[in-house]
Amino acid sequence: MALSLAFSPCPNDTFIFHALVHGQVAGAPPVEVTFADVDVTNTAAERGEFDLVKVSYAALPWLLDKYHLLPCGGALGRGCGPLVLTRGDRNDLSGATVAVPGDRTTAYLLFRLWAADRPPARIEVVPFHEIMPGVAAGRYDAGLVIHEARFTYHRHGLTSLVDLGEWWEADTGLPIPLGAILARRGAVDPEAAAGWIRESVRMAWADPAASRDYVLSHAQEMELDVVDRHIGLYVNEFSADLGEAGFAAVDALLGRAAAAGLVPQTSSSFATAWTS
Repeated sequence: MALSLAFSPCPNDTFIFHALVHGQVAGAPPVEVTFADVDVTNTAAERGEFDLVKVSYAALPWLLDKYHLLPCGGALGRGCGPLVLTRGDRNDLSGATVAVPGDRTTAYLLFRLWAADRPPARIEVVPFHEIMPGVAAGRYDAGLVIHEARFTYHRHGLTSLVDLGEWWEADTGLPIPLGAILARRGAVDPEAAAGWIRESVRMAWADPAASRDYVLSHAQEMELDVVDRHIGLYVNEFSADLGEAGFAAVDALLGRAAAAGLVPQTSSSFATAWTS
């Protein structure tokens, strides 16, 4: 029986999961893929809709009753954080309307932590692909963006007000936890799933050209240079294993957010299940 798997059409996800999706990982069951942006999968996971699913780390406190966090396959790293973009020379967000890609995204949670001591802004949840054009056209004063937008925002005439990844790393010394892979409790053995995903990552690195057509067929930004930079930045050592630094980053993000009253408190360190 096939497992249901949901992840974004972004190059890092299609690169990581190419081998698993195409039945090339020994011992792994067949999978049925749904492509969806993370704001969609966050909500779907809360309903328990998928066996394996990519979600925002910020959404974990609402999902752990239904899912196990896997120690691989997600998006976590350094120099890859969300950006707050503006048009012109605006240097603060006082009274601004800010477009964000989802109210339970890690990008928005980082933004809320950063903005805690700053003048309030009005927030609008906007589909990711509409954010940069909307800011450029003046529909929004600022936009919160992720992924390939790091490489393309200049084309829209936008400037970066703040790199939330740089802010987070300078403040904590930890990498930025963006997207997590979860396995549904009672449907998937988390250790087996972690093994399949690690093998899929290994195969992707061993033969990057094998997934090229699959990656390009789903990428919103088709330029090879942008796609390759995207993969190079977001598929890294943490994709194979979160490790001590990765789990510490998740604990720090959700611990700070819970202390600020932004997310429910989680019960224990996420590393426990994988290190005990």
